[in-house]
Amino acid sequence: MAQDINKVNNDFNLYCNKTNEEIILDGVLDEETWQKADVADDFHMMMPMDTSLANAITEVRVAYDDKNLYMSAVMYLKPGSGIVVSSMKRDFSFGLNDNFFCVIDPFNDLTNGFSFGANAAGGEWDGDQADGGRINLNWDNKWKSTVKNYDDKWIFEAAIPFKTLRYKKGLKSWGINFSRLDLSYNEKSAWTPVPRQFQSASLAYTGNLIWEEPPPKQGTNISLIPYGTAAAIKDVENSESTEYDYDVGLDAKVAITPSLNLDLTVNPDFSQVEVDRQVTNLSRFELFFPERRQFFLENSDLFANFGFRSNRPFFSRRIGLEAPIKYGGRLSGKVTEDLRIGVMDIQTGSISPKYDEEGNMIEGGIPDQNYFVAAIQQKVFSRSNIQAIFINKESFDVDYSQHDSSVQKYNRNLGLEYNLASKDNVWTGKFLVHKSFTPDVSGDDFLQAASLEYDTRNLGLELTQQYIGENYNAEVGYIPRKGLHRISPEFRYSIFPNSKKINSHGPMLEADLFWNTDYTLTDIQSTFIYDLTFLDRSSLGVGTGYSYVLLQEPFDPTNSGGEELPAGSDYAWWDAGFGYTSAPGKLFTFSFESTYGGYFNGNLFKFEGSAGYRFQPYANINVDIEYNNIRLPEPYTSTSFLLVSPRLEVSFTKNIYLTTFVQFNEQAENVNLNARFRWRFIPASDIYLVYTENYWHTDFNSKNRALVFKFIYWLNI
Repeated sequence: MAQDINKVNNDFNLYCNKTNEEIILDGVLDEETWQKADVADDFHMMMPMDTSLANAITEVRVAYDDKNLYMSAVMYLKPGSGIVVSSMKRDFSFGLNDNFFCVIDPFNDLTNGFSFGANAAGGEWDGDQADGGRINLNWDNKWKSTVKNYDDKWIFEAAIPFKTLRYKKGLKSWGINFSRLDLSYNEKSAWTPVPRQFQSASLAYTGNLIWEEPPPKQGTNISLIPYGTAAAIKDVENSESTEYDYDVGLDAKVAITPSLNLDLTVNPDFSQVEVDRQVTNLSRFELFFPERRQFFLENSDLFANFGFRSNRPFFSRRIGLEAPIKYGGRLSGKVTEDLRIGVMDIQTGSISPKYDEEGNMIEGGIPDQNYFVAAIQQKVFSRSNIQAIFINKESFDVDYSQHDSSVQKYNRNLGLEYNLASKDNVWTGKFLVHKSFTPDVSGDDFLQAASLEYDTRNLGLELTQQYIGENYNAEVGYIPRKGLHRISPEFRYSIFPNSKKINSHGPMLEADLFWNTDYTLTDIQSTFIYDLTFLDRSSLGVGTGYSYVLLQEPFDPTNSGGEELPAGSDYAWWDAGFGYTSAPGKLFTFSFESTYGGYFNGNLFKFEGSAGYRFQPYANINVDIEYNNIRLPEPYTSTSFLLVSPRLEVSFTKNIYLTTFVQFNEQAENVNLNARFRWRFIPASDIYLVYTENYWHTDFNSKNRALVFKFIYWLNI
């Protein structure tokens, strides 16, 4: 029987029997195990509507032995149709591929879990889950799968080692659900019913996986992950000779218990073999780029989910980008069924200051620094939790004759939060307070915020409130602006007509209002959009926006070094625009969005577009374009910025592929070329060969170039 928990779909049970038979991952399903297995079928439609069973027929079976959880899924095709895929690349774009995936909640806590799946050409994806369903595809681990195509169906077969999962010993019922996207039907479906306003990965709506016997003990579960890199780097602009660099390091994963993991790293490799996507920055504030480094990813929500998306007291990307990491350790996972902990300690090395020819320091160095983070999360009620975090950045032997004046002896942050999530996920929210501690600073050094969201099929409401003190200091966080009160209301309403072409339509209104600490209104950003979504999953939107800014500091609206608008001046303007996204089932897909209107004391025309063509399943060509044309009165600068990013992805097999990415960025005055070859020769073990070069955008003369070889091997002990 299923575990007795307060769960929406607790009556959906799939029985998982133990097998002694060898399961061969060939997509044939001729083993006796599969013939006798319980079947999860009668999938429920989520999109375009969530009120009936799915048209696409899907059958899922599970089994296990002492080492693996096995899964097979049969996806029957619409008569006369074929599969739709963009590539065989790992962690593919979900909406452009016929695909299947499962979500697994080993603790049945409706909050944290894992996801595994593939598209119809065999391209795999995996990720860990937090916040009741958000999937982090940067997480990577060892498992195997295969996909076999037939005239009337495609079959997915997988073996997921128990050593890859984190689970509680002795538990006979796990949460589970299965999701399928079929673009010939333009239909998304799930085994258990999930309301259309939520993702199919929502753990609040999982059914139960009932084990014949509790999953086996993992035994010794230690993974050693050594790496090696070799690089040739050439500074062409300064006519430097080629530099050669070699490095080795080691990561280790030790399962203290089946649900508590220790990560260790010595001389970690934090080089990114995939470049960040560039954007034109017309903002007054720092842009956010996500964490991709593997060491920080498992149970990353324990550290990264404090605060809000726009204000984070802890942001792991701050660590190790200015100074090298020597070593570090991280203990994270579940201590009891309702209690999770995370403790991380990382030591970085020093950077020497730079001097000019006369011996004057032109750039301060960085001393040895230690980063310590401790987090605790206690589940309360059905899906909510209370969590606390302590962050300490400590600098050693600070000497301001060698170090920049911004280097503090320490910076600390202490925070407490309550995360609300109702049983059915309709009500969610967050209530928090954080305080920072910095030498010689006191008063107005805290962050307080709250949000509440109500989300149903037709109606969505959200209200967020934030206060960030002038002296609040989170050096290991992402806090783009301080000294403010902020209120952010949102409203949406969806109408589902009885139509042969339109799936839904309706308005959305959102606003952001900012006041400084003396309650002077400084910013308004409001948007009204009316969206239409068609049955083929294409969409059209039209909208208008109003902006008001009272500048607190001088600002160049072009971010190009031109004349600055003075502090204390204020500006208000309207703009309008429209956008369209084509149906994802076509070989050629495209989208665009265009706006025109005021911009500070002038005007701005903005166009963003993307177009792609797939030669399925082997190649995918895509071009992203962003164009901004800013017209300002004299003596202020009028300019335009073009950002063009073509990308070619070639999948030779599901484990061997080449990605070539070019970014022509007028604002950055740079053209970046990145060509990356990746071979996953065994699960979770990779060989990379990466060539990157930067050019001047005007004459395409080279600035610098690098060729990097990287080897990663994952060894389970």
